[in-house]
This record gives sequence, structure tokens and C-alpha cells, in this order.
Amino acid sequence: MTEPGNIHDRQNLIQHLEEVDQRFNQLYQTADNALSPSSDTPFSEYLSALSIALEELKLIEEEVCQHNQQLSEARQALETERHRYQELFEFAPDGYLVTDKYGKIQEVNRVAVELLKIEKRYLVGKVLPSFVAEEHRNVFRSLLLQLQSINQMREWEIPFVTRDGARFEAALTVVAVKTESGDTIALRWLLRDVTNRKQIEEKFRKIQRQNLELLEADRLKEQFIATMSHELRTPLTAILGFSDLLLRQFHRQFPPHQTRLIERIFENGRHLLSLIEDILDFSDLRSKRIEFRLEVFDLNELVALTIEEMRSLSEQKKLDLHAQFATANLVIINDRARVKQILVNLLSNAIKFTDSGLVCVQVSPGKPGKVAIVVQDTGIGIDEADFDLIFQEFRQVNQTTTRQHGGTGLGLAITKALTQLMGGEISVQSTLGLGSTFTVELPMHIAPL
Repeated sequence: MTEPGNIHDRQNLIQHLEEVDQRFNQLYQTADNALSPSSDTPFSEYLSALSIALEELKLIEEEVCQHNQQLSEARQALETERHRYQELFEFAPDGYLVTDKYGKIQEVNRVAVELLKIEKRYLVGKVLPSFVAEEHRNVFRSLLLQLQSINQMREWEIPFVTRDGARFEAALTVVAVKTESGDTIALRWLLRDVTNRKQIEEKFRKIQRQNLELLEADRLKEQFIATMSHELRTPLTAILGFSDLLLRQFHRQFPPHQTRLIERIFENGRHLLSLIEDILDFSDLRSKRIEFRLEVFDLNELVALTIEEMRSLSEQKKLDLHAQFATANLVIINDRARVKQILVNLLSNAIKFTDSGLVCVQVSPGKPGKVAIVVQDTGIGIDEADFDLIFQEFRQVNQTTTRQHGGTGLGLAITKALTQLMGGEISVQSTLGLGSTFTVELPMHIAPL
């Protein structure tokens, strides 16, 4: 079957028609000669040849009809494809334009009309560079010239200006339409409004700059705190040393009221030193400068010793302070000083926020390979909604208690950070008005940092 559009088949058909036409002419001449009295050829032979020629003509007619049917179907398919392309072009979610190689608009879809805010009939025939922001037109024209000599797609972003003067950031994608010989005959453009995306990107960059500034400010703050804390600790240590020397060696030479003043200097100095130590520890934890000095020790013995050292604080408030040990000789490998710091922070908090009742420390084996330290009190308690807040630095849940009890608000933050660095966990259970229970679980043997 001959395919429509096939030049070779069409040439064969024309040649065949010409051959049949020639044969008809020959038959006509021979038939005329056959009628003459001098002709020897029977008339029946001419009729037979004529019949064969007519059959060939019939076959050619059928072939021509078949060609016409195929051409009609091909035209219909092309029209369907053209209509489908036109629908896709017109109702695409992005703006599409077709221009000649110089940027003169030949075809445009609905979205492009909406973006440029000009009717389609007025848009066709205009040059695309006229919609580019004036300060970028020279660059655009230069790129337009380059498009005529390239074979690949080009993408860039450039400001566009609509018919009413509104400005938007446009993302352009363009591909050159070329002939078989490689000559550019048209340009196909995809036009997208990326103003919102650019604004979001700019906000994101601004936030990143602000974050960097905050990180730098935080670094400078920590450096300042660490420097000032070291500077304050030096003279404060001297004040404590001289106060202690006066109390131990010369207290008999002073009247009682002067001795009480020296004791107040010593106690307040020690309290101030503990605050400075908390700030230094917090600074070291934030910058991860903490190093554990591991040693083997009995946790029960450490807890009992710490309780005795803090008993004077509980006695001032007439609180029952005691410990309960589930097993004897609970030996662990850890930093003894840092474990004691965790105990002191939890006990001082419990005593600070308990006005009556008791503070109890329980030590027992926890999950496999861990040991549990539980500090329970009958103090003011904590609202469940504030459980996460109490472990934040410089925070105490009820700010009215800050003035009453004092402190930096770093104790629990330091305790949590130390516990996590040791590979442990800390949790809290509490009821307002009934007290709180803090549980610290630490590995029996921690690995060096």
C-alpha cells in the first residue's frame, strides 16, 4: 500500500499514468489504421488491447482513491494534533510565547497575557525586549543574539515590566527552533513569575545572616562571661581566703558584731563564688570544653558524704534529709567531682524549694548497666506544662520564687547537660503543692570523651 506523502510512490504513479496515456495514443492510431482496407491486423486484437488498458486505468483509479483517503486521514490526524497542541499551549500553567529569532512575538498563550497584562491582539507583533526592565534590556538583547547560534536550551532570571508598569521577577526558559540546515527560524519561550520565590529566598538569606549574627553575638557573650567570671573569681578567692583567716585566727580579738560581719562577708562571698562557678561550668558545657577525670569510687559513700555536707542547709529549714541505699558498695567508674556536682545541684534545689517535710536521696541499680539516683522532696512542686522549661538555662518556672530563693537558674541546665555528656538520662515527676521527684540514670562505666 502506497503511503501518503511518499514522493517516490507519487512519482511512480505519475509515470504509470503517463505510460497508460501513451498506450492509449498508440491504440488510437493503430485502431485508425485497422479500419483501413489495407490493414492485416484483426480488429479483435485492438479491442483486447483496449480492454487491458481500461483495466489498468481502473486499477490506477482505485489507487488514486486510496491515496486520497490516506491523505484525508493524514490531514485529519494533523488537524487533531494541531488542535491538541493549541489547547496544551493555551491552557498551560506557565506563560508560553513563540517569537521570531529577533524576539518579535508571533504567538502567546493565556498565562503570558495575564502576566504581561496586555490583550493578546495587542501583544502579538510586539518585541519581547520591550517588556524587560529598562536597565536589563541591553543584556537581554545581547543574549537574544547569542540564541541564534546555539543548539541548547538557555535559562535565566530577569526583571520584567507589565503594560501598566508593574514589575515582577521572571524566570525564562528558551529553546531555538531550527531548520534541517541548522538555521534558527523561531524561539520558544517559557515565562514564569518567580517574585514570591525570590522574596522567600531573600527572607531566607536575611534569616541566615541574622542567625550568623546571633551565633557571633552568642559566642562573644560566652567569651565575655567566661573572661569576666575568671576575672571575678580571682579577687573573690582572695576575699574568701582573708575572711576565713580572720575568722579562724583573729575572731577572739573582734567584738561579736564585727565577727558576724566577717561571717556575712565569708558566706556571701562563698555564695557569689558558687554562682560564678555555675556560669563557668555552663560556659564550658556550651563550648564542649568539659573533660571527665574518670576514677573508681563508691557511689553510696559519695552520696552519704554529700548529704552530710548539706545537712546544715536542711537544718536551717528544719527539713528531714536522709538517704536510702538499695545495695552496699555500689562501685562505678565516673568523674567523682562531676557526679557530686549533679547531687549538689539536685539537693540544693530540693532544699531551696521545700519549706517543710523531707528531702530523700535513693540510690539503686537502674536499667542494665546503669545506676539510678532519685532525689525526692515535699516542696512546692512543678506544673507538668513546665517540665521542659525547668531544664532551660537562666530559667526558673515561677519568677516570683527567683527573688525569694535566688540563684542563676543554671543548676538544672548544668545537671541535664552533664548527665547527657555521661550518656545518662534525667527525668522529673511532680505535682503542684505536693513535691517533686528527679531521677538521674548514669552508666556504671562511662567511656572517656
